[in-house]
Amino acid sequence: MPNYQEETLKVFEQLQPGDRIELIHEVKVGFRSWETKTVGEVVDAERRRHGLHRQRNFDDKAFSDVIVLKKPDGELTTVTLDEFSQLRKLP
Repeated sequence: MPNYQEETLKVFEQLQPGDRIELIHEVKVGFRSWETKTVGEVVDAERRRHGLHRQRNFDDKAFSDVIVLKKPDGELTTVTLDEFSQLRKLP
């Protein structure tokens, strides 16, 4: 699978609330994985610090790029970008 990280981060840095986007990302559950597409309006986009990693130094900082989307049916969803995410703005 190609690495889209550089292109995706450029788009992520420019996101504003109200922008319509399409995100193609891989979902993994156990040994199964599949590609899915999420389309919606940006509610919030930020780099969040988290503590999901165990047994790290207390001052180690771990961050994730997170987008909160409002889908066309009104549902709110949160997606986290990784190195395989493909993000693009829609007109």
